[in-house]
Amino acid sequence: MSQSNQELSFPSPTESIEPERRTWLIACGAAGGVAAAATAVPILSSMAPSEKARSAGAPVEVDIGDLAPGAIKTVEWRGKPVWIVRRTPEMLASLEKVESQLADPKSDRTAFPVPQYAKNRHRSIKPEVLVTVGICTHLGCSPVSKFETGNQPGLGADWAGGYFCPCHGSNFDHAGRVYANKPAPDNLEVPRHMYLSDTRLVIGRDEKGEA
Repeated sequence: MSQSNQELSFPSPTESIEPERRTWLIACGAAGGVAAAATAVPILSSMAPSEKARSAGAPVEVDIGDLAPGAIKTVEWRGKPVWIVRRTPEMLASLEKVESQLADPKSDRTAFPVPQYAKNRHRSIKPEVLVTVGICTHLGCSPVSKFETGNQPGLGADWAGGYFCPCHGSNFDHAGRVYANKPAPDNLEVPRHMYLSDTRLVIGRDEKGEA
């Protein structure tokens, strides 16, 4: 019999197509399950406050129970360094002595408005605890703490202690108030804050709910 007259034989659908289809269905089902599980993780994660959310402006709670007199603690809020300083009686006493040398001793300038509860000589709720943003108001540099008094390079023989910006020479007292005739146009920023207890501090929100 010639080839043209031979009956050609093909695999039946149940012999090849169905097994392959079942294989693909199983594979797709498994992949779908993995995808669903993978999708669920970001959703659950997004329910909890993230570091990004906190840096975007969420209030930050800080334990200051271990902050010794004369010590400074730095935390991050809105992507900025915030200094928390427990000032000594000597630091507080210096605030009045240097006022005649300051550009804005009463924090009247409005570029960085001070919350009403911190609009005082010590610029804080509790005199001994300073809360301020550690960014110079000149060009955004980061000042350094210079708590030691007396003759200091670039600060003079009568330096009463405070903060110094080495980038352009601005200096600030123990309340973050800028000295006169310095590049920085304003005092250091005081963020809104409040106390939950004697040792728990919230930065970024006050008792009126304002941020």
